[in-house]
Amino acid sequence: MRFQFGALLSLCAIVTLVHCGGEGKGECKNGASSSGGGSKSASNIAVKAMQEAKAAEDAQQPAGQQAAHQVKEQLAEKAVEAAKAADAALEGKEELVQQVQNEMKETEVVVNQEQSSLQQMQQAAQSASKAAQQAAAELKLIQTALQVAEGNAQNAQVALEGDNQQLQEKETLLDAERSHMDQLSKQLQEAKADLAKTKEAEKKAEQAANEAKQNANRNRRKSQRRKRRSV
Repeated sequence: MRFQFGALLSLCAIVTLVHCGGEGKGECKNGASSSGGGSKSASNIAVKAMQEAKAAEDAQQPAGQQAAHQVKEQLAEKAVEAAKAADAALEGKEELVQQVQNEMKETEVVVNQEQSSLQQMQQAAQSASKAAQQAAAELKLIQTALQVAEGNAQNAQVALEGDNQQLQEKETLLDAERSHMDQLSKQLQEAKADLAKTKEAEKKAEQAANEAKQNANRNRRKSQRRKRRSV
């Protein structure tokens, strides 16, 4: 029976150490349990069971000396009840440990999810940063191309103004040439008219000369006939 009481005391001590966080000093701070009222009650039961078991063990010696069998049985019953209470307290602690382990697993899952989400956000931020850098580079290229295009447009404008000036000069020269052609056309028409008049005068002069020649011939023939008649 003394061996059983010692085992009960060891069991109660283990339960008490579990409750006290493994301090190993046999003392627990009030309000240190994270499980609330239920855990505290279980710890009190375990402590009480340990106390009752210790009291039962301590009381066995005088009970043995007095050879009071009834007292021993009562003490044994109390020890059994204390062992049951300690067992119940141990089960409660095991359930609490299991609950904490489950909560730790759930928390680990949440932490892993948050880490994965953070990594995804970091990757998205890196992608956004690369996209922003690429967009800035493209914008710089566009700005450079725009500057080149503006320079080309200015050069084209200068060339266009030069072409317009040359075109105006050519138009002015063409107008002068057209005016000169008009004058030459008028002179040509006048020359043709004068030529026609000259031809007409020449024709009339030739006709007059022919008539004069014919008249002269007629007069000569008449004179010759007269001379012959007079001979």
